[in-house]
Parts: sequence; C-alpha cells; structure tokens
Amino acid sequence: MEALCLGCVLAAVLTWGFLCFWDSAERMKTAEQAGLLKSGSRTLLVIAHPDDEAMFFAPTVLGLARLKHRMSLLCFSAGNYYNQGEIRKKELLQSCDVLGIPTSRVMIIDNSDFPDDPGVQWDTEHVANILLQHVEVNDINLVVTFDAGGVSGHSNHIALYTAVRALHSEGKFPKGCSVLTLQSVNVLRKYLFLLDLLWSLLHTQDILFVLTSEEVAQAKRAMYCHRSQLLWFRRLYILFSRYMRINSLHFL
Repeated sequence: MEALCLGCVLAAVLTWGFLCFWDSAERMKTAEQAGLLKSGSRTLLVIAHPDDEAMFFAPTVLGLARLKHRMSLLCFSAGNYYNQGEIRKKELLQSCDVLGIPTSRVMIIDNSDFPDDPGVQWDTEHVANILLQHVEVNDINLVVTFDAGGVSGHSNHIALYTAVRALHSEGKFPKGCSVLTLQSVNVLRKYLFLLDLLWSLLHTQDILFVLTSEEVAQAKRAMYCHRSQLLWFRRLYILFSRYMRINSLHFL
C-alpha cells in the first residue's frame, strides 16, 4: 500500500512538473517567435478538407492568435467524399468560430475541379492560380499549409504544398509574403505527444507552437464540431495525436 501511495505521489509530481515545463516552453517559444512572425500579420491558412483546420492546424491557429494575426482560411473542397459536403461546410464554419476565425474570412471552394478524393490528382496550376488570386485580393503576407508529406500522406494535402511550392520557387507571391509548412512526422512521434514535445524542443524547426491546457481544450471543442467525422479512430486521434497539441513548422 505504501509503495502504491508513493507511486501515485511520484506520478503526480512528475505530471505537475511536466505541465509547468509545457507552459513555460509555450511562453518561451511565443516570445521567440514574435520576432519571426510579425504581430498583426494577415495570415491565410490553406487546407484541403473541412476538419483539417482542427485536426492538424489548431496549435498554429491558436498560436498565431496570441500574436494578434488576422486569420483567414481557404478550403479547397467541401469534403464530399461520402456525399456529406453540405454538412461538412457547416461544421467547418462552426469549428472556425471556436478557433477565432470569423465566417466572413472563410472561403470554401465547392466544385468538381477539386474533389475530396485521394485517388484524384488536383491540377497544380489551377490550385496555384486560385490561391495566388486569394492572396493578392486579401493582401495576405503569411501563407500556412501542409508540407510535402501532407501530414497524413493524403494526395489532396500534398497538392496544396506542390502549388504553394511552385508559386514560391517562381517568385509569384507578392513581396513580403512568407510561407510556413506544417511538418509531417512518423507514426511514433505523431501519437506519443509527451515524448514528442521534448524531441521538438530539442531539435531545430523554424516555428514551434505548443498549446496550454486551456488551448488544448479549445482545439478539442473545434474538432468536436465535426460531428459527421467523429468515428472511433478519430476520437482516439483527438486523445493522443501531437497535432492537437503541437505544431512544428518550417519556412519555405
């Protein structure tokens, strides 16, 4: 019995210490990143499907909110793979509201050119043209999207990176417009977020956003807005995935 009590006390102390370390790391990183990410920037999050914003990018959206960024969102499909497009569009707007992105700054592209289908390759030039027009019209100076791995390997995610990379390498973005891509990690790092936090703090990335416990709860509320997608394995994802708590990003 004494051993059990001692074990519980030790676990409580370790948990408390880790949470203190977590919040301290979050504050430190925010201070450092304020110099890299100009306060008040007009930022565009580019996603492929409704729920990407909460499932993968919530730490980035909430982290940029700390820096007073004016967030907009461009979603390239309605997520109509299972004929749920109208439902999923409404869920996206609800999730964005939880994350602090107003409906007036959310655009959802719903046409046959960009089907929600991992078996279909989106046309890079078409994606790039729409994205560039959105950036120019809204005077965007920071674009955030997936990296070459697409986090989950989904071809629609990767198509966004390919288009953004092409615009960046060809110098077509307006002067002063930067691009951040969300780092894809292996399965072990994706789901062992406590160990992954230590790994992320000790290894180089351009930007690291770590959510506080209150912000994690906010990210979960955003994800729960996507009720049509809450199958059992996504509920496990919400509990264990790093992307609900940590985002590592790199500049192009």
